[in-house]
Amino acid sequence: MLLDKNKFELIGTIDAEAEKINRPAITYWQDAWRRLKKNPVAMLSLGFLILVILSCVFGPYIVPHKYDTQDYNLLDKSPFGNYWFGTDNVGRDLFARVLIGGRVSLIIGFVGTAVELVFGCIYGGISGYFGGKIDTVLMRIVEVMATIPYLIIVILLLIVLPAGMGTLILALVITGWTSIARLIRGQVMQLKSSEYVMAAKALGASPSRIILKHLIPNTIGVIIVYMSMDIPAYIFDEAFLSFLGLGIQPPNTSWGALVFAGQGVMTNHPHELIFPAVAISLTILAFNLLGDGLRDALDPKLRQ
Repeated sequence: MLLDKNKFELIGTIDAEAEKINRPAITYWQDAWRRLKKNPVAMLSLGFLILVILSCVFGPYIVPHKYDTQDYNLLDKSPFGNYWFGTDNVGRDLFARVLIGGRVSLIIGFVGTAVELVFGCIYGGISGYFGGKIDTVLMRIVEVMATIPYLIIVILLLIVLPAGMGTLILALVITGWTSIARLIRGQVMQLKSSEYVMAAKALGASPSRIILKHLIPNTIGVIIVYMSMDIPAYIFDEAFLSFLGLGIQPPNTSWGALVFAGQGVMTNHPHELIFPAVAISLTILAFNLLGDGLRDALDPKLRQ
């Protein structure tokens, strides 16, 4: 008696499909986390960023030397002993200053991004939901704001406000929110015709509730990816402005201020420039690599 091989192959295919159906269902976020864990570069970047953040938060309390303690017997020393990064031109521990400078740079990155996201999401949500004349007026304002160079805003603010972290964040946020506002506007315009939005309207939900409770939460994937790309942009902008002498002022410091101080003595004492520059470069690279991984993990088209 001959057996039909095709029948057995068909049964095996049916069993495989049944196994897929019987797999436990996972949520969108669980699946995104599963896919992110399969990306070794993104996970390595995430681990590095966690290490950097913890070091900048708790490191200044653990290192043996304070970041502002001066020792004129140890001027411009290369790394030695428990001075892991050496000392600067007034004998301060460079490792402690890199940690405290990283804390300032990260605060500017996280706080600036948070303020920008809150305002930009609400602004873009209102523009995209109502459309029409309201959208036209709001988008023209965005276009005008986007054409103003932030360097001019920083200079103008420094004329009337004291130089420092607050002024720097304010200057960067004034024009920085326009990009996320445009992005959220486009997402909201796509989502506002969805069934759950129509159901909310039928139940009498107010526009503010629909925007804040239904539309913006459904753009959270886009917001997370944008945030991972925007934080390093703020860190770089702060470093650039501090390098020009328009950012954090002594006795406070940041990575950009350390680079600014180190470039003046880079010929004879290169360690004063190399360590803060490497810290900026690796942190920005890690954020960008993590952002690429998050973009792939949160893409619903790649979900299996």
